[in-house]
Amino acid sequence: MKRLFDVIVASIGLLLLAPVLIAIAVWIKLDSPGPVFFRQQRVCRFGELFRIHKFRTMVADAPARGPAITAGGDRRITRSGHFLRHYKLDELPQLLDVLAGSMSLVGPRPEVPQYVELYPPATRDLVLSVRPGITDEAAILFRDESELLGRSSDPHATYVQDILPRKLALYEQYVRNQSLTGDVLILWRTIVRVLGARNAES
Repeated sequence: MKRLFDVIVASIGLLLLAPVLIAIAVWIKLDSPGPVFFRQQRVCRFGELFRIHKFRTMVADAPARGPAITAGGDRRITRSGHFLRHYKLDELPQLLDVLAGSMSLVGPRPEVPQYVELYPPATRDLVLSVRPGITDEAAILFRDESELLGRSSDPHATYVQDILPRKLALYEQYVRNQSLTGDVLILWRTIVRVLGARNAES
């Protein structure tokens, strides 16, 4: 049922959002040189690797200009990127990853291999037993993660020591208690949180 729900909702979402996705793609191309999509290797179910899709929010050569982790007012973020990140619109292309079967609408967020290596073995086995998701409780709680890291003198240490353990606890909780009803509730709370941020700006 979860997979069927994912495919139906992702398909409808892509159809309804097609004009928005096209507009964002054009904006990105006009805003800075480089590809529309950002693709990065992440870890999915059973430890397999896949390339996640996001709208590009940083300059094309960002990896060569700074660290892998992005914090606060990172100068590599483009003008369109700031807007897309604030409203989580850069995550929309992951609907394609849901259709491909690499991701789910709701589930633990997929991490890069270097951070998955830091998971305690039992936690890693549990978290990687399900498909990673576009959103989950941790994504809602740490919606302003970039700003939080931006206030740290050592963003990497803050992420590894403070944020990641709290995320893993929420990931474990989700896997142990997942349900279709719970997924719908998380999706609704995610939408409300994003719209709430938009209303706060207006």
